[in-house]
Amino acid sequence: MSRFVIEGGHILRGSIIAGGNKNAAIKLLPACLLTDEPVVLHNIPDIADVRTTVAILEDLGVGVTSLGPGSWRIHAAEVGKTEIDTELGSRMRASFVFSGPMLGRMGQIKLPGPGGDVIGGRPLDTHIQGLWALGANVTLDKQGTFTINADRLHGAGYLLQAEASVTATENTVMAAVLARGETIIDNAAREPHTQELCRFLNQLGAHIAGVGTSRLVIQGVERLHGGEYTIGSDYMEVGSFIGAAAVTGGEIRIQKADPHNLGMIGLVYERLGVRWEVDGEDIVVPGGQRLEITPALGGRIPEIKPAPWPGFPPDLMSIAVVIASQAEGSALLHDWMYESRFFFVDKLIFMGARIVLCDPHRVLVQGAYPLYANPQGVTSPDIRAGMAMILAALCARGASVIHNIQQIDRGYERIEEKLRALGANINRVEG
Repeated sequence: MSRFVIEGGHILRGSIIAGGNKNAAIKLLPACLLTDEPVVLHNIPDIADVRTTVAILEDLGVGVTSLGPGSWRIHAAEVGKTEIDTELGSRMRASFVFSGPMLGRMGQIKLPGPGGDVIGGRPLDTHIQGLWALGANVTLDKQGTFTINADRLHGAGYLLQAEASVTATENTVMAAVLARGETIIDNAAREPHTQELCRFLNQLGAHIAGVGTSRLVIQGVERLHGGEYTIGSDYMEVGSFIGAAAVTGGEIRIQKADPHNLGMIGLVYERLGVRWEVDGEDIVVPGGQRLEITPALGGRIPEIKPAPWPGFPPDLMSIAVVIASQAEGSALLHDWMYESRFFFVDKLIFMGARIVLCDPHRVLVQGAYPLYANPQGVTSPDIRAGMAMILAALCARGASVIHNIQQIDRGYERIEEKLRALGANINRVEG
């Protein structure tokens, strides 16, 4: 198994280009199943989840051709099977979004329960309810395999009850674009990658109104045509590199960062003492920032928690924990969405962080205490916790080892190469 060996204490300096949005890529690729004409996608990150998505498409009989770094030609002229390979499907949670386009194109799909990050229960109820609303039949056997079919999907009204689920919104949208009649999705997710999916489908001939709002109105069409599309930058990666610069005292420029997607991230990071400047489409993080947590009114400990877009992204909560550990003052971080998000903080505590795990959803962080390396090695439980441990190792004294880095590879493209370009001492060790 591969691992990272990181010598901390090096100040990051330099410039990098932001990678393509992971969460957009792994939805736009399955969406290509909705047309029998070729589609070309650009700025697709070379990460494990994308490679798994491509492998699933190829296993279904779809023609997939690499056109060079970050560009793919997808041609689903024919779909040879309607069952997702169990081993491939169990590698990532997003495999379930194949159900929407496969229902729209083929009228049926059989797939395993999704895998992915270990951050607590992530029920599929909202995904299934959206397909039910459109007329699909869904069964789940004792082995955890879903069988979903519909003679013809029809438009419907659908209110996401529990939350504005991103993947449930996207899956329902993909199923609805070829359904008969009008579909209205209320309490729809508004994240940048959800908007990208809708704009992409509209470019292929879909009729989706209300993009970027909580109400999507979809007029079903008979067919979609081919096209070409370039996805935007990954604001999770951008937020991670901003955090890496801050905790090491570094000065970096992140090119093509799509600053318009960073509004709430900027407000939350500023509360932790992290600031940056916008230069066109670039983000510039000044060096030597004094990290200091801004108290709430009356000197109370501030609470940081995620929210659906345009709120603070839940996937950056792990990064925020590390930043808070290096900032003067105290902060309560509360991830109400995922009950296992903070189960990696024991590794930070071992490295010298002052953190109290209050319950599965909340941690109290007191900074700023220096971190010390963990040469025995820590294991990355999920993508974002793994990246958070990289940040901790970058500012720790000594050499740290991070295991299970295939989790990090699922969401970050060539992370060690980008960090080395900024002056980090990080190496991938195989075996």
